[in-house]
Amino acid sequence: MSPPDTHRRGARAVPRSVWALGLVSMFMDISSEMIHALLPLYMVAVLGTSVLAVGVIEGIAEATASVVKVFSGSLSDRIGKRKLLAVIGYGLGALTKPVFPLAGGLEWLVGARFIDRVGKGIRGAPRDALVADVTPAELRGTAYGLRQTLDTIGAFTGPLLAIALMGWTANNYRLVFWWAVLPAFVAVAVLVFGVHEPSRPAAARPARLPLHRAELAQLGAGFWWVVAIGLVFTLARFSEAFLILRAQSAGLAPMWAPAVLVVMGLAYALSAYPAGALSDRLRRLDVLLVGLALLIAADLVLAFMPGLAGLGLGVALWGLHMGFTQGLFNALIADSAPAALRGTAFGLYHLLTGLALLLASLIAGALWDAAGYQATFACGAVFAALTMAGLLVLRRSGRAGL
Repeated sequence: MSPPDTHRRGARAVPRSVWALGLVSMFMDISSEMIHALLPLYMVAVLGTSVLAVGVIEGIAEATASVVKVFSGSLSDRIGKRKLLAVIGYGLGALTKPVFPLAGGLEWLVGARFIDRVGKGIRGAPRDALVADVTPAELRGTAYGLRQTLDTIGAFTGPLLAIALMGWTANNYRLVFWWAVLPAFVAVAVLVFGVHEPSRPAAARPARLPLHRAELAQLGAGFWWVVAIGLVFTLARFSEAFLILRAQSAGLAPMWAPAVLVVMGLAYALSAYPAGALSDRLRRLDVLLVGLALLIAADLVLAFMPGLAGLGLGVALWGLHMGFTQGLFNALIADSAPAALRGTAFGLYHLLTGLALLLASLIAGALWDAAGYQATFACGAVFAALTMAGLLVLRRSGRAGL
């Protein structure tokens, strides 16, 4: 692979493998979101599960992915083969998609969701580390923002297709789930043929044992500061399944409930690349502060502004906050971790924030069942404000050079 032109800026300077990884994410997200945009409603309205159960299932699924990420990331450091692990992870995700339309009960859906998230866990850290491996340091924010934008195009295209297919099939959930199988296998094909992994430099020493204490100590204070910020932030950013349930509480019919993910995804896609490119020119923490302000606004609007107008505005603000934060956290991890331990660093970050997401989803579901959606989103605003306070302290101290 020819080296990227570091004299150029913007999307044209981003390596082709990053573009391909973005397309892989886009097609897999189209598949996943066609299913996940309908799954909470299917579980609550058709199978009769509680909102708390939805929170438990979503939290366990995402936490499972995060636990697997720490091992796959470490393994990718050890063997120096990040693409291989990404292919295994995306392939496993594709193979689980037919289970959703075939499932005969809740236990099958839970099992399919669990295995799908195992695949996500296997691919996540190696893929994120691979983006850093092929991208020069001065373009990392741009590269992660671009990959996130393509990923998010899939995230709102999937719900759009779900809406169209729900109308065409007269709310036939299973048939929509069958259509979702196709883009998953396209994603695997693009990964296999379109992504080229750079060879490990001859002088590079494979991580001896990435999860050993001596290796973890090499990650440094800057990395652990990023993790600490990410943990508190994740407590404020519970599963998007609650946005779909918020749409239902606003009176949207099941066919139109996935529209909230379309609005969120559009705002996310439009903001992720500009935010990433901006973070290559400004301090990344300053851009994160903007994202946290957007999250606080989103939570407050979703909690206290009634009607469809409040729902639409709140969901759009939620998408903007995602664009201003998700790619930046990846860039911060890549900036703060040694190159030989990038897989381990991403794996640890995803593990710890995944456990925080499990806790956040449990809290969100319990509050919703006990006191309604206002309590859920108000609690999210509190955690976001705590994260912003921590970021301001870190910014003033100048610690970790972030």
